[in-house]
Amino acid sequence: MLDYYDIIEHSSLHDLLDRFPIAADFFDNMNLGRLDPDIPLPDALDAADQDWLEELGISVDDILEQLSDFLSVLSAPEDEDTGLQDITIIGGFYKDGSPEDIELTVHRGEVLSIVGPTGSGKSRLLGDIECIAQGDTPTGRRIKINGEYPDDETRFDLEGRLVAQLSQNMNFVMDLSVRSFLEMHARSRFCEDPEDIVSRCFACANDLAGEQFSEDVKVTQLSGGQSRALMIADTAFMSSSPIVLIDEIENAGIDRKQAVSILTKNDKIVFISTHDPLLALSADKRIVIRNGGISKVIVTSEEERKSSAAIEKLDDTLMRIRNMLRNGELIRAEEITRHGF
Repeated sequence: MLDYYDIIEHSSLHDLLDRFPIAADFFDNMNLGRLDPDIPLPDALDAADQDWLEELGISVDDILEQLSDFLSVLSAPEDEDTGLQDITIIGGFYKDGSPEDIELTVHRGEVLSIVGPTGSGKSRLLGDIECIAQGDTPTGRRIKINGEYPDDETRFDLEGRLVAQLSQNMNFVMDLSVRSFLEMHARSRFCEDPEDIVSRCFACANDLAGEQFSEDVKVTQLSGGQSRALMIADTAFMSSSPIVLIDEIENAGIDRKQAVSILTKNDKIVFISTHDPLLALSADKRIVIRNGGISKVIVTSEEERKSSAAIEKLDDTLMRIRNMLRNGELIRAEEITRHGF
């Protein structure tokens, strides 16, 4: 693991920003003004406006510590192995306060769907996994890593590197072009060949999206489906987080089967919250949520997998009809009856 404090102590501002471009955000937020970019950063800070630092009640050492923490969270190399082999979900409580009697261990390479009525608690389970809950969320659940409860230091060191999450809503706040956005991610994640990764991400996103978009379009101008497609591609090609959480991907307006196929590669643990029967049955197991808790875990049977073929035919017909509507075509009875409905 990188010793960020040592790197900061012995680097000039110029070298630091070249190695960690995301550090520019830290200095902008600190509003430190102009620093000498060619001398060691501690010396440059010593030469900064000390009156301003005193007003903030912060010292040079404080700044170095905060910058070290900032980089350790946001600039940890993506290929840095977290060592995760499995996680275990220890039950907490249902919404009515009764105990959630469950202990579920999930290993790398497994895909689990999460099913249940709207409002039952599917997204809450994803949230518990994301924050490595230790009895400090509304459900009271606890998460083990490799069979052990992590201490606070381990928990917060892993947070941000353990999990990649794709939520139902994607909102960008930076007014960057798609290419600039992907390039920024590639640099901050230390990708070996940023240009190649950016090109592959962009091509993948356009394959997934319902409507093509250019590299020059602003990310804030993308539709919901295009935004989701971009982040799926970004997660698939740039993130090495061993856990992927997906919340209702069927609502994204993208090719969901292709998206899941892309995301379930590379020996990851994947949780998919879904109402879609095809996605639910494509998983190794499905977690059934009722009244805020895990009521049962079902292993997908061979009979269910065979049934998926018939469900897929139904789904293809519905998708064809949706596309006809989107393209302004008329829906005629023969279009439905010729497929056996």
